[in-house]
Amino acid sequence: MKKKRRALVVVHASLVPPESLAGYTEKEIDEWRTEYDVITTLRKSGHEVRCLGVLDSLTELREVLADWKPDIVFNLLEEFDGIVTYDQHVVAFLELMRQPYTGCNPRGLLLSRDKSLCKQLLAFHRIPTPQFTVFRRGTKVRVPRRIKFPLFVKSTVEDASLGIAQASVVEDAVRLKERVEFVHEQVGSDALVEEYIEGRELYVGVMGNERLTRLPVWEMKFGSMPESLAAIATRKVKWDRKYQARYGIYTEAAKDLPPSVEMRLDKLSRRIYRALGLSGYARMDFRLTESGDIYVLEANANPNLEKAEDFAQSARAAGIPYDELLERIMALGLAYRAEWRAYYG
Repeated sequence: MKKKRRALVVVHASLVPPESLAGYTEKEIDEWRTEYDVITTLRKSGHEVRCLGVLDSLTELREVLADWKPDIVFNLLEEFDGIVTYDQHVVAFLELMRQPYTGCNPRGLLLSRDKSLCKQLLAFHRIPTPQFTVFRRGTKVRVPRRIKFPLFVKSTVEDASLGIAQASVVEDAVRLKERVEFVHEQVGSDALVEEYIEGRELYVGVMGNERLTRLPVWEMKFGSMPESLAAIATRKVKWDRKYQARYGIYTEAAKDLPPSVEMRLDKLSRRIYRALGLSGYARMDFRLTESGDIYVLEANANPNLEKAEDFAQSARAAGIPYDELLERIMALGLAYRAEWRAYYG
């Protein structure tokens, strides 16, 4: 029998979902679908659930922790005060309050959110990743000799494909300069530039703290996109339903993977998870070339938990329904050996 818990679901202030979907358009629902799915599912499972929107202050969070004393904070924050890399500080605050929470620990968030730092760590551990360089804001764009066109330009910190479009793949120095300047000025971050890897886009979900569970390999299928367009997960590919329908873009369990490739993906995913000090749950993004080479593109701590998204779908394919997935994520949060436990038990 499942233990009923007090769960405080922490979300961005603008993403507090309503009690019902009635009267909302599909576009409106998409904004807070993950938050709605998690909260309604936890309530259906019998847990006592409160939702707290956080913007740029932790005062109310501290008060709720002190007054309500939740068993677990279900962390769905992806930023704080508009800054993506600040979500780690909210989690660090929860540790200082000796409050169990779901998802990744502060150090794992720091190392995985900063894409340039993440790639340096992966390179140190000899985990295959595309050759890369970083263009800091305020510096001139000079193409290093060791990397070759075409190149892929993206933000060093933003996620959810923010700032990624077809123009992110560049073929020459002129377009490289234009795209780096776009990231600097429009996205407002340093620019990560890496060699563009042609191939299948594969996602591998991992759950665990010390002992890890690898979920079935998932794949982004780019459908009937014209050959003139790069097969990359742009913001339109990920979030624009009309664009997805036009080209038949979807994700599914990866088919026809040789056992040797699946074994390498499993081994690499576990190595990445441990190299970055991740905990709770994460998703690794890979490219598999025609020749069978595997490159890791990103490690995503706390990936999207929407019921219809690839992480939950891959868990379902492994025999873990959505309600059970959320239970496991809470159990991992309650079991995580944060530093304070060594002193306070």
